[in-house]
Amino acid sequence: MSTVVATASNWMKRSIAQISPQPPAVPSPSNAVNVALKINNSSRSLALDSRVTLLDALREQIGLTGSKKGCDHGQCGACTVIVDGRRVLSCLTLAATCEGSEVTTIEGLAQGDNLHPMQAAFIKNDGFQCGYCTPGQICSAIAVLDEARNGEASYVTADVRQEPRSVQLSDDEIRERMSGNICRCGAYPNIVAAIREVHTGKAQAGQFANEEAIFDTPEMKTEASEAAA
Repeated sequence: MSTVVATASNWMKRSIAQISPQPPAVPSPSNAVNVALKINNSSRSLALDSRVTLLDALREQIGLTGSKKGCDHGQCGACTVIVDGRRVLSCLTLAATCEGSEVTTIEGLAQGDNLHPMQAAFIKNDGFQCGYCTPGQICSAIAVLDEARNGEASYVTADVRQEPRSVQLSDDEIRERMSGNICRCGAYPNIVAAIREVHTGKAQAGQFANEEAIFDTPEMKTEASEAAA
């Protein structure tokens, strides 16, 4: 009897083992690469799959989650970072291609408690609402000013044949150069105002200041007096 029970028990164990799900196979290390780069002035060495994007490396490997994954197709600009002084869409940039490069993300712009001028201007001019696109907007805006200083042309540049020289950005130029960064909240006028303020070095009149100027007219004062009476 004991022999029969032992045989049945062994048979059941083998049957359970056969129908139990097998653990997933370990991925082949053939795609692994070592990437050495500087991120926000800190040297980093990463072991990554060669297909990993810069955005995923920043967010998942390093923990810099300021750069956002919006569309993941390079169409919204929320993932914009600065690589070697140029703005790039990190969701379309392979991390392996950044070997030896300097990467600046939104986390690397401030100096301690001192905000970057563009960050301060966005806050002052209310250049964001939900804030999801703001890191990409700010990184892109900083790069736009560098492009203007280098005399790089845009679609609305009047004469693209002129020798490269520092460009004084009009509102149309700012809008064109920032057109790859989408704000679903619609804070575009305030974003333009923030960039204009940093570009010109002149403080922009805020929304409430403009409203005070409108109401500080003889006509409006008369209407206000009549309404109060």
